[in-house]
Amino acid sequence: MMRGGRLAAVMTATVVVGAVLAGCGQEAGAEAGPGPGVAYEDLHEVPEELGADGVTITVGDPDAAVTVHLYEDPRCPVCEEFETTGGGPELRQATIRREAKTEYTLASFLDDRVGGTGSKKAVNALRAALEEDKFAEYHEVLYAHQPEEAVDGYTDAYLLELAGQVEGLRTPAFDSAVRTMKYRAFVTESEKAYERAGGAEEPEGPGTPTAVVNDVRIPAVSNAVLFDPSVFRSLLTLVRDEPDQWKDMPF
Repeated sequence: MMRGGRLAAVMTATVVVGAVLAGCGQEAGAEAGPGPGVAYEDLHEVPEELGADGVTITVGDPDAAVTVHLYEDPRCPVCEEFETTGGGPELRQATIRREAKTEYTLASFLDDRVGGTGSKKAVNALRAALEEDKFAEYHEVLYAHQPEEAVDGYTDAYLLELAGQVEGLRTPAFDSAVRTMKYRAFVTESEKAYERAGGAEEPEGPGTPTAVVNDVRIPAVSNAVLFDPSVFRSLLTLVRDEPDQWKDMPF
């Protein structure tokens, strides 16, 4: 896990994004305009699929101009902060507007670090939800009701209880997949993909949450942009409207 660094990092990230947007004639924090095509009504309509690599889960219009690749562990409280009060809600709205799509690599390293099996069980359940075309909705529910990290509260019973909040998810196939850890191999391979993403410098993985936006990784020192909704909204606008400038961001 990782947080957004010192106050200086927060201010730097805010100033950098805001200054570039101002230079593009876009007021920092302004609402993004309508994207191509007709917006989805809600997350229920948003397409989702498993990538050819067998581990990356993509949510959103395949042709969206902005791609945000997130590395998350379901037990990570900093991921919960991003998903509930940080940039996560902004990203979901941009996805519904078809301006962005989100790719997920789901880690489960916290089970080994703090004990338990909750991360693995939650990742398995999320994969089962994808099979029912309910991943995005279930993902939102899990983070909205995340247990304390040390409690290891993602039990089978709790995961099934939360699934009841997603209309149509509690099928016999889903319930069985949760109880039997049907997607155990996916959980293992997804964790390996997370670790590979860290490269030689971070062999245990890049930390969670990590975001790679249109192939540009937001470094830890600038990670604060993920937790300020208005700054993150401005960032998505910048990437959509000024992709060349985004590639040259002075992170």
